[in-house]
Amino acid sequence: MILNYLNNKYVSVKKKKRLGRGQGSGKGGTCTKGHKGAKARSGNSKKIGFEGGQMPLQRRIPKFGFKRKKKKYSILNIDTIQYLINIGKIKKKINRDFLFKKNIKILGRGKLTYKINITANKFSKKAYECIKNNCGNIIIL
Repeated sequence: MILNYLNNKYVSVKKKKRLGRGQGSGKGGTCTKGHKGAKARSGNSKKIGFEGGQMPLQRRIPKFGFKRKKKKYSILNIDTIQYLINIGKIKKKINRDFLFKKNIKILGRGKLTYKINITANKFSKKAYECIKNNCGNIIIL
């Protein structure tokens, strides 16, 4: 056997250290953990950033940055409006009382066959064009 022809299986694979399997194994008794103390107990890993009881760095340094609260819009598509008109749930005038939520955005999926008057917080470009093409009125809140 020549050193430069050795395979990895002979060189780099170490046997796993089996702990707590009796005194004869050399790793019995305390299993290399010593006597008592926090590190001898089970579950001895510390959380990231633990500094031995001292106030950790991430809590000593002040918070920074500002995240603006995003407005959440309830989405209503044109095909849904068309369907509601077809089944008679709504008339051709849609105001905020019908929409009943604070922030409504009208999206342009589907086609519109009626002229409608609609009030909402936001409109997509496609929805705006679709309503205007049908000679409808749009009021943006």
